[in-house]
Amino acid sequence: MICVVGAGLAGSECAWQLAQMGFEVELIEMRPIENTPAHKTEKFAELVCSNSFGSMSVTSATAQLKWEAEKLGSLILQSAKKAYVPAGQALGVDREQFSEFVTKAIHEHPRIKISKRAVNSLDELPRPCVIATGPLTSPGLSESMQAHFGGDFLYFFDAIAPIIDTDSINMDIAWKADRYDKGTPDYINCPLEKNHYNQLIEEITKARKIEPKHFEITPFFEGCMPIEVMVERGFQTLRFGPMKPVGLTNPRTGRYPFAAVQLRQDNKEGTAYNMVGFQTRMAYGEQERIFRMIPGLENAEFLKLGSMHRNLFINTPLLLNRNLSSKKDPGLFFAGQITGVEGYFESTCIGLLVAHFVKQQIRGEVHSEPPRQTALGSLLESITDETRAAHFQPTNINFSLFPHMEIINKDKAQRKQNQVDLAQKSFSSWM
Repeated sequence: MICVVGAGLAGSECAWQLAQMGFEVELIEMRPIENTPAHKTEKFAELVCSNSFGSMSVTSATAQLKWEAEKLGSLILQSAKKAYVPAGQALGVDREQFSEFVTKAIHEHPRIKISKRAVNSLDELPRPCVIATGPLTSPGLSESMQAHFGGDFLYFFDAIAPIIDTDSINMDIAWKADRYDKGTPDYINCPLEKNHYNQLIEEITKARKIEPKHFEITPFFEGCMPIEVMVERGFQTLRFGPMKPVGLTNPRTGRYPFAAVQLRQDNKEGTAYNMVGFQTRMAYGEQERIFRMIPGLENAEFLKLGSMHRNLFINTPLLLNRNLSSKKDPGLFFAGQITGVEGYFESTCIGLLVAHFVKQQIRGEVHSEPPRQTALGSLLESITDETRAAHFQPTNINFSLFPHMEIINKDKAQRKQNQVDLAQKSFSSWM
């Protein structure tokens, strides 16, 4: 019996993969016995932040990661596609349907036993076992892990963006479009002219923030930066980040607005939209007041307001082996966001990889990992490269993680295509 702790994205994927390989698996989940600051249900693979699994554009690094995971039979990817909602070139999902698909598949698998209990110590777990408890690992288990590794864990703070009732969005001002009209018109766009933008930034600057003392010494993850922190970096920062207007021609003016707020569909029915890139730690009352200053959102009804939570991750290059087992205990594996990857699908894929590594160990096989030229291989390299240990930070999949390719006289699109072609060829040979 292989034990997997945590039924999030990575844990669910890992348990499913191991069961598909023929192993008996015990999947342990503490919810609803104990809850976390961010989760709202006891369903498996609950999405607590965005509802997007990233780009599906065939020449993107995130799409290549999905291509490789699909070849390995990813349960999470299958479920995401079943729960698809329009999101331009991204893979957006209905949160509830997605979690229901994953939960049902896990419950119905004949080789997966589900245990609802909290694990407070690594010592109570048989080996081999996989810890996939994510960045919101319970205090008791966190302390046990800290004692095991003999050093401090790393932390950063993550933020959640607000979700708005679709019927409360003023479509006489906002309009639906995808940037540069590349995909289907799935995003709702709220335009701001210079005076609107300036007023919004001033109010965000003055707004009351939820700021416990530990926020002052713990870093934010760069890929999920609160908007007020971005504003502190410069008055124009949001215009070159989540509020960039390029590629969004306002049909009422025939030109780009000074800035724009994009809203992405959050559920299958299209009754809820989330504010893309608007993670925040402003007080709830301030969020409602300030976000209603955005043209098109003056009467917005907020189904969920933004919030923040502390995330935990391991200094993987220093503490784990290449197969993501502990250097102190080779039967103790770690998977998902806790290993230092950021992003739903990146976490999923680490769970998928760990299942293969556990299988190799149990069956006495030689360690085999995806080639460095692949997305999975590049992601694994990024979190196990010992040269990064001193300044280790969570990372998403992106082409900068891939090996450098010497390409002469090729444009950006062609370089990406060549990178994808090499990754797919290398992955197919490895399989």
